[in-house]
Amino acid sequence: MNILFIINDPPYGTERAYNALRHINAVAKHPETDVKVFFMADAVQCARQGQVVPQGYYNLERMITIALRHGVSAGACGTCMEARALSEEALIAGIHRSSMDELSQWTLWADKVIVY
Repeated sequence: MNILFIINDPPYGTERAYNALRHINAVAKHPETDVKVFFMADAVQCARQGQVVPQGYYNLERMITIALRHGVSAGACGTCMEARALSEEALIAGIHRSSMDELSQWTLWADKVIVY
């Protein structure tokens, strides 16, 4: 089954991105799934490398790295990145600068689309 996750919320301040990544990692463990995640709006900041959080607090960079190891494909909206001065070099390794065209292709590819 092909599943596309779209994340819109910022990495910290709400738990939507955290819960999305928990969900992504749980689904990606199943060998019969192919998972993609698209970060847009404030969620492009989830894809920033070098996140430092207080001891004992969840770290989305680590959670994303786990997802990528499970074979999840990940893209960040290029327009959203530009609006937030986020360069492609600042992205976590394995996440690429993406576009609405790619999001459209991924949407047509997906059997299910889940939006956080």
